[in-house]
Amino acid sequence: MTELEEYIKSYFGVKQTDLEHIVSLFKETTLKKDEYFLKTGQSCNKLSFIKSGFLRIYVTQEDKEITQWISTTGYFVTDLSSLIFETPTRWNIQALTDTELYTISKEDYQKIGNLISQWHQLEKLFIARCFTILEDRIFSHLSMTAEERYQFFFNHNKELFNQVPLQYIASMLGMTPETFSRIRKKQLS
Repeated sequence: MTELEEYIKSYFGVKQTDLEHIVSLFKETTLKKDEYFLKTGQSCNKLSFIKSGFLRIYVTQEDKEITQWISTTGYFVTDLSSLIFETPTRWNIQALTDTELYTISKEDYQKIGNLISQWHQLEKLFIARCFTILEDRIFSHLSMTAEERYQFFFNHNKELFNQVPLQYIASMLGMTPETFSRIRKKQLS
């Protein structure tokens, strides 16, 4: 069973035949380090599950880049607003490492509802999970100190600290690289 099949089965609890239908719509794709999954202003026509590697979701404003998220193995990646509402993509999504993906086109994604009768309920639960993660992230930014955000993120994502540039993690946590470095130095001592 692939990572994608395991994820869909564990999160959605679909029957084996339904699982096979869903997974058959995904195609294995790869991105080389520094290649883009999406660029700001494009139309998003795909959703991918990360088999291996890291993707950075970011936007460039004035003279700086703001990292919104770093997607890792076992997570889905897309610009949901663009995919669903057909608006221009807000984010750049770039491979930080060579990355293997399972990718479904928007057209095939829309077919799932015709193949699996309970898909709309499952999709709603999936989007609710995504929304809950977003709420938790916003709450942590509002309620935790910079040190607490650093420690929480480090405890849950240790592998990132040796695999991606630390300024991206700092940006994602809402810190300057200097603040991040100071906190990191304090935590390591």
